[in-house]
Amino acid sequence: MPAIVRWGAAAVAAAAAAYGGYVGMAWMRYGSPLAPRRDEADPLLDEFLPAPEVAERHSVRVAAPAAVTLAAACELDLFGMPAVRALFRTRATILGARSEPQPRVRGLIASARSIGWVVLAEIPGREVVVGAVTRPWEADATFRSIEPGRFAEFSEPDYVKIAWTLRADPIDAAHSVFRTETRVVATDATARRKFRRYWSLLSPGIIMIRWVTLNPVRREAERRAAIHGPSSDSLESV
Repeated sequence: MPAIVRWGAAAVAAAAAAYGGYVGMAWMRYGSPLAPRRDEADPLLDEFLPAPEVAERHSVRVAAPAAVTLAAACELDLFGMPAVRALFRTRATILGARSEPQPRVRGLIASARSIGWVVLAEIPGREVVVGAVTRPWEADATFRSIEPGRFAEFSEPDYVKIAWTLRADPIDAAHSVFRTETRVVATDATARRKFRRYWSLLSPGIIMIRWVTLNPVRREAERRAAIHGPSSDSLESV
């Protein structure tokens, strides 16, 4: 038992040290996101947040047409995933939230809209851009809807503007790349200071949510494509 305790304590110490290193790195890198590669460039998203302070991009290759892939992403039951629920519970515990977000409907886009997110723009069968303004450092944060025409210019103090995408780039008739990107910018120095601290401490969970959605989207898109064949370039749910 003493050996097990020592190993356990060493593991906890190593994890704490790694987390502390990550927090320091995230703090130092804040405001200097990596520039997108050529294939990652997103002119549609640029219309709303062209100069983000945070930009996270994730992608996966999918054996399904682009429109089928996008439909699978839009209809993903995010809050039905145990890992995602666990991450939201962890956030609630850390910040002392009274409740967790409870979307009233299923489907990623539908559930996002039900709690305040707005579809800012879309290219049918290829991309959806979603945005809101919020104060995520608050325990029971809410999302404030902003009309697409006002989003880029919104500058009310003590908020951050967040825009994220679901995007499917075609490779050929039967293959695509699913991409998601999240961008954030603060409206003033006060919000920037608060969000920088929040992002440095909690971004591992936020980024993990993006990662854990990739394979479910891929599997569902490939399931739909297998049912309807490689030419099933349709947004219809199956």
